[in-house]
This record gives sequence, structure tokens and C-alpha cells, in this order.
Amino acid sequence: MGTRDRILDAAASVLRERGIARATTKEIARAAGCSEALLYKYFADKQALFVGVLTERAPRLDPPAALVGRATVVENVTTLVGQLLAFYARSFPMAASILGAPELLAAHRAGLSRLGAGPEGPARHVQSYLEAEVEAGRLSDGVDPSAASRALAGAALFEAFLAAYAGLPEVPDADERARTIVAAVRL
Repeated sequence: MGTRDRILDAAASVLRERGIARATTKEIARAAGCSEALLYKYFADKQALFVGVLTERAPRLDPPAALVGRATVVENVTTLVGQLLAFYARSFPMAASILGAPELLAAHRAGLSRLGAGPEGPARHVQSYLEAEVEAGRLSDGVDPSAASRALAGAALFEAFLAAYAGLPEVPDADERARTIVAAVRL
């Protein structure tokens, strides 16, 4: 395993345990078995590490183009919501700590903005899929992809919050939760 991968694995572990507000690059470097200087060779700052963990170590979402026409729209959206449940369950404990520290939140927000990332990403991903299905004629023009994607992502995030609050590493009965969330949106 290469140094960058060791750093990402260590960052994922430390961020899950301590949250982004309390984790330090020094702790992450120590956990990766490298110097902080070497960590900075691969990642500009803690926000870049966080984005790296989310994009390379968190559960992934199927690309919208790969889903269009593959199954029914409801089945595809249910798959995406299931993936959102897993993604949020993994990432929520890492990110939640930042909300309690306004100055850290501002710095984090600025850092993510520089990287072209932010919390709207998962909802935009689902929106892209829904827009593609509208274009393909498989989803009614009456569906608002932006509103539907925010409702779906918001429900998934809420379920991840409940799991984290209960001390659970994942959303219980995630497949069933995904089905009921999608059914409530009525695509």
C-alpha cells in the first residue's frame, strides 16, 4: 500500500473517531506512520484530506449515466438512496463536529469551496440522475428533480443522524428504509 493510501486510511479512522473539528493532521500523520510534512506533500490541508476520504474511502454513488435505462426509475432511485444511507452513515460522524465551532465551520466551508466540494454534492448527484431520466422520457416532466433530490438526500441524512445518535455504524434495515423514503417522494 502506498503512502497516500495509508494517509487516507488513517484519516478515515481518525476522522470517524474524533470528527473533523477535533482531529489534527499531526494525529493523522502519526496514525499513517509518516511525518506531517509528508502528509502535506499529498494533501494541502485537513479539508483536502476530508474530501479525499469522502471521495475515495466512503461508500460511492453509482454514476447517473450508468443508471439511466438500467432498471425502473424507482429501482434506480432506491439504489441511490441506499447508497446515500451508507455514505451519510459513514461521513456524518466525521463532519458533525464542525457544526459546533463557528470559526472552524467558516474555515472548513472556505476550504471545501476552494476544492469545489460541499454538502450539496450528493443531492446534486441524485438530481443529475433524475434530470437524465426526465430527458429520456422515463420520468414525468411534472417531477421537480431539484426538490425531489433534496427530499431524498435529506431523508437519507436524517436516517444517518438517527443511526449516529443511537451509536450505530450504519442505518438499520437500510434497504427497507431506502424503499420507504423513495415511496414517500412518489416519483
